[in-house]
Amino acid sequence: MGVAEVNIKELKFNSDGLIPAIIQDNKGQVLMLAYMNEESLAKTLATGYTWFYSRSRQKLWQKGESSGNTQKVLKIVADCDGDSLLVTVQQNGTGACHKGTPTCFSYPVKEFAEQGTDSQLVGAEVLQEVYNVVLDRKHHPKENSYTNYLFREGIDKILKKIGEEAAETIIAAKNTDSSELIYEASDFLYHLIVLLVEKEISLQEIWQELSSRR
Repeated sequence: MGVAEVNIKELKFNSDGLIPAIIQDNKGQVLMLAYMNEESLAKTLATGYTWFYSRSRQKLWQKGESSGNTQKVLKIVADCDGDSLLVTVQQNGTGACHKGTPTCFSYPVKEFAEQGTDSQLVGAEVLQEVYNVVLDRKHHPKENSYTNYLFREGIDKILKKIGEEAAETIIAAKNTDSSELIYEASDFLYHLIVLLVEKEISLQEIWQELSSRR
């Protein structure tokens, strides 16, 4: 169902006249959840940018009206019952969350391992946890944080550190003691995550790319 095909009258709004809208980017990453009423959906269709209804302020609002982080609509799809929407957008600016992060869904609660894949999922969980901490440091700096030092110094410093850690990993791999390689490889992965955060690339995008190579 394309944007022009959405028939507002066929949708099922709740008793408050609202319908939940899940917002994702064109890479499939879920950015946020908000609510639309008929008027905000009509404005979304008319302007090509997302408009929502604020339940707390009881008024319409355009995403990015104050931050500049607007969302250009690419596609709107209703679910099979017509009581929720999936909106695919091109996210402009630094991110979708009002806290400054690329997505509102940045805080893992629990990931349950499938049978036979416990070690892999634990590894993914650890990397995601490190990513989330680095992402939080970027948007909420802390004094004397090494991560924030890297972000302050900028991309050239981050790339220099990755080069240094890669070289140290190579040297460690030549030694018989595997513990040194484990240590240096961990340093390399940390600095790589800092680079990904700096370039606003999620781990999900890395997993998708790796999965496509299987």
